[in-house]
Amino acid sequence: TRMWRRGANLEGDVANFVETEQLVEIDGLRSSFMQIRGSIPLLWEQIVDLSYKPRLRIISHEQTSEVVERHFHDILQRYGETIALDLTDKHGDEGQLSAAYASEMQKLPDVRYVSFDFHHVCGSTNFDNLHLLYDQISEEFEKQRYFLVDKEGNILEEQKGIIRSNCIDCLDRTNVTQTFFAQESLNTQLKRIGVFDSSECISMFAEDYVKFRTLWAEQGDEISLEYAGTHALKGDLVRYGKQTLGGKIKDGMSAISRYYLNNFHDGIRQDAMDLISGRYSINRNGPSPFQLNGFETLSYLPVASALIVGGLTLTTFTLQQAGRNTQQFMASVLWAGVTAGVMAVVKANGRQFCSRPRLCGLL
Repeated sequence: TRMWRRGANLEGDVANFVETEQLVEIDGLRSSFMQIRGSIPLLWEQIVDLSYKPRLRIISHEQTSEVVERHFHDILQRYGETIALDLTDKHGDEGQLSAAYASEMQKLPDVRYVSFDFHHVCGSTNFDNLHLLYDQISEEFEKQRYFLVDKEGNILEEQKGIIRSNCIDCLDRTNVTQTFFAQESLNTQLKRIGVFDSSECISMFAEDYVKFRTLWAEQGDEISLEYAGTHALKGDLVRYGKQTLGGKIKDGMSAISRYYLNNFHDGIRQDAMDLISGRYSINRNGPSPFQLNGFETLSYLPVASALIVGGLTLTTFTLQQAGRNTQQFMASVLWAGVTAGVMAVVKANGRQFCSRPRLCGLL
């Protein structure tokens, strides 16, 4: 799940690693273009603590360089020449993580690493600014080609490399960027097949262009639903090339849903995934991983929430009566103090009030 599986494990496997293949079939000719995404292959975490955006923490480990090397060695073996696109911000916690990633990538001369601050360059509306990224890697991108086979099964083209994209979640910014490169490749493929002449592109054909964008938006939603529990943000950028009012409202609702799921539901969901996938093996002779230990979310969170809501209600009510006598004023001060105290306890122990996985550790 989104917050409980970040970065890489010691074997070099990364969270939210997804291989996406775009397939085209016309008059018996079949072509494909493949891209991959995956979390930044360092050891890092972002533990939920009731805040809207928990702090990122890079885990200092003696095997960090080996982890990065293992990850990209596997990608090079499977896909060939690799371009690693890092779409994260270059300031704040993301900036520190990006800088650490860039530092490790300097040790891997066989991989082309490109840092591109998506939020700074594209913002929320300037989707076309991805051409600035394309210009940086256009030569390598065109050399990687795509796969093409004719009616008789003869291979006419082979894809000779891969683009690996990441942001923090490898969802929203990554979806938009992968759609852009898929469109560039599709134009090249259709020209090679003879569907387009040298001056035509998919965006000139409205009906087909809508289908193309819809396919990529829906696959972004499916990946996001599995990893984050909601539809992808920035879906309008993929569907329409711009954000709409309806899209902003939808993004806001999805952001609220992600907050709730991350803090109060994903720990249990991660346990279910670990159990079903076989990552966790049941030990009938060992202690239960679900034995109470310290604060327990299901026991304490409702009590804390009730105290906060009740305290705010009583504080408001007594303040309305405070002008009549000193006793009411003191009651208002008392309830305000109780409410503030409970809120301080909840904030200080935010991690303990969140749903967290019990079966497997982060690494």
